[in-house]
Amino acid sequence: MSKATKTDAPPTARHAADSHDLIRVHGARENNLKDVSVEIPKRRLTVFTGVSGSGKSSLVFNTIAAESQRMINETYSTFVQGFMPTLARPEVDVLEGLTTAIIVDQQRMGADPRSTVGTATDANAMLRILFSRLGRPHIGSAQAFSFNVASISGGGAVSFERAGKTVKERRTFNITGGMCPRCEGTGSVTDFDLTALYDDGLSLNEGALTVPGYSTDGWYGRIFRGCGFFDPDKPIRAFTGAELHDLLHKEPTKIKVDGVNLTYEGLIPKIQKSFLAKDRAAMQPHIRAFVDRAITFTTCPDCGGTRLSEAARSSKIDGMSIADACAMQISDLAEWVRKLDEPSVAPLLGKLRHTLDSFTGIGLGYLSLDRPSGTLSGGEAQRTKMIRHLGSSLTDVTYVFDEPTIGLHPHDIQRMNALLLQLRDKGNTVLVVEHKPEAIAIADHVVDLGPRAGTAGGEVVFEGTVEGLRSCGTLTGQHLDDRAALKPSVRRPSGKLEVRGAGTHNLQDVDVDIPLGVLAVVTGVAGSGKSSLIHGSVSGRDGVVAVDQTPIRGSRRSNPATYTGLLDPIRKAFAKANGVKPALFSANSEGACPVCKGAGVIYTDLAMMAGVATTCEECEGKRFQAAVLELRFGGRDISEVLAMPVTEAEEFFGAGEARIPAAHKILGRMADVGLGYLTLGQPLTTLSGGERQRLKLATHMGDKGGVYVLDEPTTGLHLADVEQLLGLLDRLVDSGKSVIVIEHHQAVMAHADWIIDLGPGAGHDGGRIVFQGTPAELTAARSTLTGEHLASYIGA
Repeated sequence: MSKATKTDAPPTARHAADSHDLIRVHGARENNLKDVSVEIPKRRLTVFTGVSGSGKSSLVFNTIAAESQRMINETYSTFVQGFMPTLARPEVDVLEGLTTAIIVDQQRMGADPRSTVGTATDANAMLRILFSRLGRPHIGSAQAFSFNVASISGGGAVSFERAGKTVKERRTFNITGGMCPRCEGTGSVTDFDLTALYDDGLSLNEGALTVPGYSTDGWYGRIFRGCGFFDPDKPIRAFTGAELHDLLHKEPTKIKVDGVNLTYEGLIPKIQKSFLAKDRAAMQPHIRAFVDRAITFTTCPDCGGTRLSEAARSSKIDGMSIADACAMQISDLAEWVRKLDEPSVAPLLGKLRHTLDSFTGIGLGYLSLDRPSGTLSGGEAQRTKMIRHLGSSLTDVTYVFDEPTIGLHPHDIQRMNALLLQLRDKGNTVLVVEHKPEAIAIADHVVDLGPRAGTAGGEVVFEGTVEGLRSCGTLTGQHLDDRAALKPSVRRPSGKLEVRGAGTHNLQDVDVDIPLGVLAVVTGVAGSGKSSLIHGSVSGRDGVVAVDQTPIRGSRRSNPATYTGLLDPIRKAFAKANGVKPALFSANSEGACPVCKGAGVIYTDLAMMAGVATTCEECEGKRFQAAVLELRFGGRDISEVLAMPVTEAEEFFGAGEARIPAAHKILGRMADVGLGYLTLGQPLTTLSGGERQRLKLATHMGDKGGVYVLDEPTTGLHLADVEQLLGLLDRLVDSGKSVIVIEHHQAVMAHADWIIDLGPGAGHDGGRIVFQGTPAELTAARSTLTGEHLASYIGA
């Protein structure tokens, strides 16, 4: 028998399958991209840099990731595609070498009142199954532990055909859910201030209802006046008990008003369904003001805020109920789960342990599973989305991250870098849009876009290594090694803002005096209690203007001019100059083009195919009627004004016959925050995260108040823009304002007059003041993590 022997085979040519090692983009024209062509290496970590608005997101998210998702969606049947979002093909000539894209963006997680960290990450689903198997007493299936499922039962006769005869049988059903019946799974109950709902000295016909949208001549007013349950001419204070109950609490009842069949419902359940079903941040400003004025939210007394029924809380494992487990800090919960040893649920315990350990590994071990997902910061939400991808067996996919270091202390950025490298080393392509030098430093390949923002950007100005970027002379290269120095002298406080006994979330009875008249920076590792201290004890006070991280909302009809209120004085000036109504100069009102309804484009819905948008032929995309465009002010029509960049408009409305002081003041604030290149009519949906943040800041700068609270204003800002932000903060303080900044960026810390550092760790390991003083004292002491990193940053 001969034995096969291995011989040295001649070298063979490279296999064709191994040649696809680049993602090729040619002729990308999304948003402000100017025919961009770039080649991105696969299985490497590529960082995209450039000033805010230079086109990074347009290239990475709107072109590469969007086309990958669109092509994956096309592999499903048309029936399935009908239930999926329709994606248009990006404006690009060639896209080759794409792999499946997994997008981890900055979008806030759903702020539904019943959405928590546990429900968003499937950790709650696994806990529910665990308690349904091991919990004693046994109360039912997994849904018996769900605060989104109500317990209901019913019965009745059902008819069906059997052997040609109609047979009736009695059937009953019973669903055991875990929802608290009183608060319906929200954990809080509402209490209404009736004086904010109506003026009891007036009758309904005299306009007693003061709820927004419930005016006498409106639709709701018509229903309440014509329902017949009470006299609309009688003052409400003269109502009997039954009439007042019908006004406030009556259950839905069919009525007929002026020959129209309608449903009448009491005022309070109506408000609960129409206003309180929405997240507060999604409400219109006047609705939000009404809710804040008329309604107080208190912890549900039946469930203690756990959202669960008494039965769900009674079933326990080793003395722990599911409500107790969800309230624990996740790092502690992981230890508890690790001690459970039950072979019958071993696969479930293994998966649950991995999920909880992932929270700790990604720096979110200080959260609890019952934390409402709408309260997470942008950085926390993004890292929460990353959890399901850690430990994944998938390789050769493209992970796309949008500034994963947002909300991270320099200490935490090192951990995030390790996670990104871990994903890359498993054979994946990692694309990261980033501004922080510490994150750019780990890149295998860098793509720098610019040279500036908006129409002055959209070009690739550098491709290569981090070392090459340092010496290339682009704006990013020039600022990559910037290190802000400590100020030679700091301002002296003009007073103090006292906080006593702060105990929000993880704060441990904190007492602190925040100096006024200076730039005060509050810092500390993620989860140490910074936002809890400032938003919980400072933001709600009189004279305090708080600019938080809540993203600005707006449709494609919204633009910087409408969002900032700039369009109001402009419309009035146009109307006065031409002797017509201001509404004519609104593309959402009487002046709108009748064909495209003021949108500027005609949208054609093609079902599961991507919709088509074509420029309106009637107005040529100008959005207004031809008659309106003949009306001018200062030699320009309204469409020409909306096409102006902020800097040009500031000059236009600042002097001469077109002078409008109110508009000039708003434009000045927009220029101050570095948005001089934006056009007034650019849709908000096309703005980058950094641009939206600065637009929000510009709007709040007009608010009247002596104390400004800014929550991470460097979010989405390029290194060069941070300098401009520091100048803006200085101008605010020098004008007599007090500025309190929650921030991790070392340049802002170094520029501060006073630093308050929280820690020493996160969650129950934090919540204490570990340092108060000047930046020089902090770097000299190096007594905290912040002090060590700041000293290293300034080269001390």
